[in-house]
Amino acid sequence: MLEPLLHDDPHTTASYRLIARLGSGGMGTVYLARSPGGRTVALKTVHARIAADTTFRTRFRLEADAARVIGGRHGAQVFDADPLAETPWLATEYVLGPPLDEAVARHGPLPETAVRAVGAALCGALGQLHSSDVVHRDLKPSNVMLSAYGPKVIDFGIARALGDDRLTRTGTAAGTPAYMSPEQAGGQEQTPAGDVFALAGVLVFAATGHGPFGGGQAADLIYRVRYADPDLTGVPSSLAPLLTRCLAKDPSARPGTAELARELHDGHGQFVDHLPAELLAVIGRLAAEVWQYRPHRLPAPPERAGTAPEAPTPRRTGMSRRRLLTVAGLSVAGVGAGGWAGMRLFGEGASRAGSTHRLMQTLWTNDTASAQDHTTPFFVADAVVVADVFRLVGLDPATGKGSWFTMPLTLPDQITSDGSAIYCFLRDSKDRLALLTLDEVGGSDRTLVTLPDVKALGSSTTAAALLHASGGTVFFTAGREAGLNGQDWHLLAANTSSGSIRWQTPLTHMHEPSFEGGAWFAKAIGHVLVLGGGFSQLELHAHDSRSGKHLWSKEVSDWKDEIISPVRNGTELAEDGEKMYVGAGLLQAIRVSDGTVLWEFGSFRDFGDATQFATHYGAPAIREGVVYAAELTGAIVALDAARGELLWEAPTPKENPPVLAGPPVVGKTHLYYGGTTGLGAIDLRTRKYVRTQAPRLERFAADPDQRMIIGVGKERVTALHME
Repeated sequence: MLEPLLHDDPHTTASYRLIARLGSGGMGTVYLARSPGGRTVALKTVHARIAADTTFRTRFRLEADAARVIGGRHGAQVFDADPLAETPWLATEYVLGPPLDEAVARHGPLPETAVRAVGAALCGALGQLHSSDVVHRDLKPSNVMLSAYGPKVIDFGIARALGDDRLTRTGTAAGTPAYMSPEQAGGQEQTPAGDVFALAGVLVFAATGHGPFGGGQAADLIYRVRYADPDLTGVPSSLAPLLTRCLAKDPSARPGTAELARELHDGHGQFVDHLPAELLAVIGRLAAEVWQYRPHRLPAPPERAGTAPEAPTPRRTGMSRRRLLTVAGLSVAGVGAGGWAGMRLFGEGASRAGSTHRLMQTLWTNDTASAQDHTTPFFVADAVVVADVFRLVGLDPATGKGSWFTMPLTLPDQITSDGSAIYCFLRDSKDRLALLTLDEVGGSDRTLVTLPDVKALGSSTTAAALLHASGGTVFFTAGREAGLNGQDWHLLAANTSSGSIRWQTPLTHMHEPSFEGGAWFAKAIGHVLVLGGGFSQLELHAHDSRSGKHLWSKEVSDWKDEIISPVRNGTELAEDGEKMYVGAGLLQAIRVSDGTVLWEFGSFRDFGDATQFATHYGAPAIREGVVYAAELTGAIVALDAARGELLWEAPTPKENPPVLAGPPVVGKTHLYYGGTTGLGAIDLRTRKYVRTQAPRLERFAADPDQRMIIGVGKERVTALHME
């Protein structure tokens, strides 16, 4: 993830021009940089106070030497280095791919074929080191980068030649306890067999999401590594015996890297063919980011003065394998392969410096778009889209300046997007309601469906409501304006390529359907389309998104003191693929497949004078197994997504209690909620309120990379930096 340069970062190091920050920790900072010839590198520098330590300078030089030994095929290739400079630096390849730990955390364990391919390739990497009598000594998931061409091993901070103990005290264990070998944990000599032990632990993590010896305190981990059997729960049965051999306490019982590689993989196929689509998409975004990123520098903190910086530009997502390899290939040839390698150089303490003064800093405002505060901003391709009075406006996310606008729309609040195109309804010259796609320069791309031509809706007074677009399909409801009842309204799915109707089904299972006024939302979760809304009570109706078949319906909860649903569009519906999370009278987790309520929260909370039928919770958000929601008590509550148990709650100040409307936005370190006087922020580490950013934003959303929040309020669009 690229971050803006800080005001006091140097402009150059040696001959390299600094472009962005990749990470910063207690020992140094890593930058994205370019050489005079245009090569893009990860440039790692050492803090001045550390550079004065001759022992560290020696370690830094040895790290560069070890990286050169492993070479560019299995590691981040070293292009240049100067360990003797006043500020020591190292320029390496910028690997296009995420570290294994983050890939598994975000997208789940790898399939067995991918685990085997990763393992075989890592055997080659370790074999290259061992052939030069060098051991890595700290192989772990965060030190393995997944590129399209194979995994790359990084961070050789404690790698050393066999028998060289100049930087290690006798009887001490250097490395990461969860993945070190028993002999390393006992302070003994680390041999190539120790790296094989660590590799097996990495593969257990890749296949299951957990290490072979669990977590906890270092002392407990070291004990389990030395004396306990590994936990292989979840490891594919065909892999378990081989990994058990690698995790033997006796180093002599472990296979060598060559034998292990043969048993893991037959060598057929390209590495990229074994990666899941989710990882390919991440690699593709990184490849595009290298070319699209606009360098910029944050100003000095307010007390030192400065002007608002430009914001990062959201990027298009999704890329074919061919396009991915094309871009990645260009990066290797003209830019240098790049990605996240530098972020791990200085260990697990890396963090983004300067976050305190950047929290919710205003990046730009735009008051010329006359944005309507009833529509949440959304992102299409490279633009932020907001609703004007009679049209949509596309804004440049870097500057906030308008770049395009649509034709006048009949129903400006009846719009939806799948992230790459915008869909809307428009009445033609014959007063027929038509579903259109809009191109990004503001014109009508083409007509998908003219509603009076749809079966059972042969009326020029057709009413309709757009609900959701995804997977090449637009979902909407349509009916006749006269005699609106269940027989007159239909749910339809239109093909975005051909405009043909995939299916349509009458909404006879709904009591009094009426889709005007934006009171309904929908979202496709797997193969289930969830339709929700209502004026006095939250109703949910599920349909098979492939056939339109009605699956189940449920009356969930009351919101009698609210005019419209807290959820205005499908993107605001919190879900994790199996469950969706809704807030109104209670917070509830509902199984998507059959509508079963798995847990509910709030029955015994003290809401003061509020009635039991009031709205007690706003729309929730979910991130990494935690559900967050604003509560009528004025607190932000965090619940365990699996059980619905309260993990913690953070009170908000009386002058800025949360508004029970759209969901909060959850960043890496802070949660942002819509308050009565402004956007409030909760520190997720301390679980305390930290500040309010005025003015109030009625509707807001984070950009796809979660770098900034775009909000609308009082006919103004505002972009804020988030953490």
